[in-house]
Amino acid sequence: LVTTGVIAADAWAARLGAKLAERSAAGANDGADAYFGAVLDALQGLLAEAGAAPTGEVDRREHQWREAYLHTPHGMPVELAAGEHDHETHD
Repeated sequence: LVTTGVIAADAWAARLGAKLAERSAAGANDGADAYFGAVLDALQGLLAEAGAAPTGEVDRREHQWREAYLHTPHGMPVELAAGEHDHETHD
C-alpha cells in the first residue's frame, strides 16, 4: 500500500505508533493479539481516510470472510466466494 501510494510511509508509521501507544496505555499486553489489533485499527483508519476502503466496505468484507470461513469444510482452502451466498437456504 505504501509502494503503490495508497498510504504514505510516514502516515503509516505515525498511525501505527499511536495505536500501539493507545493499547499500551489501556493496559493491553505486548502480545501478538495486541499488535495485530493495533495494525488492523491503523490500517483500516488510513484506508478509510484515503477512500480506498470505506468503513462499510471493510465491514462487508469482514462479514464475507467470516461466512466463507464458517462454510468451508475443514482442511479445504477458504475462498472468499464461499461467503457471498446465503448458506442457510442452500445447506
